[in-house]
Amino acid sequence: MKKLLILGSGTGGTIIANGMRKKLRSSEWDITIIDKNLDHIYQPGLLFLPFALYGYKDESAVKKEKKKFIPSGVNFIQAEIKKINHKQKTVETSLGNQDYDFLVIALGCDVHPEEIEGMTKALGSGANMFYTLDSAMQLQKDLAKMEKGRLIMNIAELPYKCPVAPLEFVYLADYYFNLKGIRDKIEIALVTPMEGAFSKPIASKILGETMTQKNIKVIPKFTIASVDNKKKTIASYEKHEEPYDLLVSIPPNRGSDMVDDSELGNGSGYVDVDPHTLKSKKADFIYALGDVTDVKTSKAGSVTHFMADVVMDNLMREIKGKEIKDEFDGHSNCFIESGFKKAFLIDFNYTVEPLPGKFPLPGIGPFGLLKDTKINHLGKMAFRNLYWTKLLKHKPLAPFNMVSNKMTLTGKDTTLIKK
Repeated sequence: MKKLLILGSGTGGTIIANGMRKKLRSSEWDITIIDKNLDHIYQPGLLFLPFALYGYKDESAVKKEKKKFIPSGVNFIQAEIKKINHKQKTVETSLGNQDYDFLVIALGCDVHPEEIEGMTKALGSGANMFYTLDSAMQLQKDLAKMEKGRLIMNIAELPYKCPVAPLEFVYLADYYFNLKGIRDKIEIALVTPMEGAFSKPIASKILGETMTQKNIKVIPKFTIASVDNKKKTIASYEKHEEPYDLLVSIPPNRGSDMVDDSELGNGSGYVDVDPHTLKSKKADFIYALGDVTDVKTSKAGSVTHFMADVVMDNLMREIKGKEIKDEFDGHSNCFIESGFKKAFLIDFNYTVEPLPGKFPLPGIGPFGLLKDTKINHLGKMAFRNLYWTKLLKHKPLAPFNMVSNKMTLTGKDTTLIKK
């Protein structure tokens, strides 16, 4: 019996388990997932919990038992992963060693507030975040108590999970305080190390203009060095300070120390993979997908979904003794909730930034790229159900495979691409 071992049962690991169980004969292949956690969190929902909007009021809106999404014929081991011995093709865990023929790493990444001076102490006392379930629920209480003052959304550094999340947060904060009738008493600022609202120029211009219209201040080129919760300020390395009454932080993100300890990483815990095949550059028989990879595209669920198809295709090619292919182009797409029941949509890859247009059908849509529309919001809201019922189980999200793992320029305004 040959063995496929999957590390992590978040979005990526769960899709791989479902997809590969359909592709590999159970009489020939054992498939096992190892993860230390039993709960699956719908991470896009963590953004809505602080505002208690759109039905996201408590943990029941985002949390389900992982085993519900692991198919019959796939083993689940709850254990801590200690080390990958890729030369021996084994993984050390708290419950003993597991050997493999092929290994897929889907461990995600985590926030590390301790890397910013004063941040850990400040969290829960005038500062918070929304990247964990507990912090999102605490932030819900903090926002409910806020009646006036300055709200800062700060990005510590790049990369971080879901690049559009801080934009969505300030847009939703504007909407939230408008609903409460106190928007004129709340100053909202996005403090970012980037040169504008977003890392891609065309999108940054459009999204930044929307922030100006909503009276949201963008403070660019600010790389945070410390938090002083007594003074209620954050300071940059250039000694520039910004005061706050409530700080919402995106702390530094890191991959897994175990990945670096196993000599598979890039020094920040991210698996060093070929950006187009998603195979490890440092060991054979190993692939990685999702937030734990070092590829230069968004750390987001949509990217993980597109990556999964490439990983599974290349796994099957290797198993059959064929050459693997350069299939992944960095494709990413996501809705950007902008408040007032509207949202933007962006679609891009390694080489082409987000462009205006229609998606997924050229000229028809129904979704508008880089357009602030109600139908985009409906798409965003509908995705939660699709996530639980379709995406995790590796079922088509749309008829006729209209959304491919490869980005298409069809339907986009390509005149904006610089020659």
